[in-house]
Amino acid sequence: MTTGENAALVRRMEGSARATLLELLFDVVFVAALALISTLLTEERTWSGIAKVLLMLTAIWWTWSLTATTTEFYNPRQRPIQAVLMIAMVGSVGMAVALPMVSVGHLLLFVFSYVGTHLLRCIILVAALHRQGHHTARQRATRFLFWFTVSGVFWVTGALSNSPNWGLWTIAIAIDLVASAARYPTPRLGQVPIDQYKRITGHLGERYQQFVILALGDIVLLPTLQVSRGDLEFLRVVALLCAFATMLLLWQIYVFRASELLAAAEAKAHRPVRLAPYTHLVLLAGVVATAASFELVVGHPTGTTPVRWLMLIVGGPALFVLGRVLLALLVSWVVPWRRVAWQLAPLLVLPWAGGWPPLLVAAVVALALAAHIFVPAGDRETTPGLNVRRTDND
Repeated sequence: MTTGENAALVRRMEGSARATLLELLFDVVFVAALALISTLLTEERTWSGIAKVLLMLTAIWWTWSLTATTTEFYNPRQRPIQAVLMIAMVGSVGMAVALPMVSVGHLLLFVFSYVGTHLLRCIILVAALHRQGHHTARQRATRFLFWFTVSGVFWVTGALSNSPNWGLWTIAIAIDLVASAARYPTPRLGQVPIDQYKRITGHLGERYQQFVILALGDIVLLPTLQVSRGDLEFLRVVALLCAFATMLLLWQIYVFRASELLAAAEAKAHRPVRLAPYTHLVLLAGVVATAASFELVVGHPTGTTPVRWLMLIVGGPALFVLGRVLLALLVSWVVPWRRVAWQLAPLLVLPWAGGWPPLLVAAVVALALAAHIFVPAGDRETTPGLNVRRTDND
């Protein structure tokens, strides 16, 4: 049983699903970090460098995702949860500042921002829940604390040199991802009970949607800044318009039947809650790559297209669509083959696209995205799963 004070900290199932203003400010801070990730991606010249940027993206996203889950289970209008949000915002700024990794100080700042955010969140929750006598929720927070302490050892050890130990950092982020997928099995406490993942409201689905919509704005923000700094040439403006069109198309692809996906997520509960961070990581990787590609295209819309640019121009939207396909599959077990088929179209021109201007390649990708929206298709993306649920509830 919980006390009245306790009930004020733990979110009620019938509570409001609307995000608080502090949560929205929290989102804006993290989206700014994503913009810096995109800029860093344009500067990388090797595949290993790109992999390192993706590792840092994963760390930043994981911080947002777990903090958002905290505001799903606990009332964001209560002081301890507001403190968690503010600490996460400070951690995001610290990680963003440290992204270039040019000195030992940058390494330590990134690690302490990441590890400190997670450990402080867990400590605040354990202390507040212990004080209020919520045994079950305190055990859940303790499991999180145990595993972030384990991964934190690898994060800190990997930063104690003149350059980051990417091997140790890969182990550290893998521990964080795998521990979550395994429901944080902890000595003497076991795993998080599956029933606890069923205790969700529409709030969490709205939080994910809000963050993705804000993140899509980076696709226009970065090329806009690029155009504003240079000459107002015609092709640069056309490239900016292409970026804007691509952003709108990705937005339309993401929100297509989104209300049904949210309803399905609430009905099936534990699977979307547990796996949404992974599917949305793929989506965000697509957003970051697409924003980076248009920063490059606006800067140099003519000439030939290097292989690295091709991977960003074609691969960014492809990753986004893949993440959206996985999201639909997660909820309804139906693969939207039309999305997959249309996104394969730009791959057919890859053997020749290297000799094309970057702007032309980006336009071809935008046309393939438009086909997702404007070409008629069967209405089967989420219907079968929803029909099953309606039958079961009758």
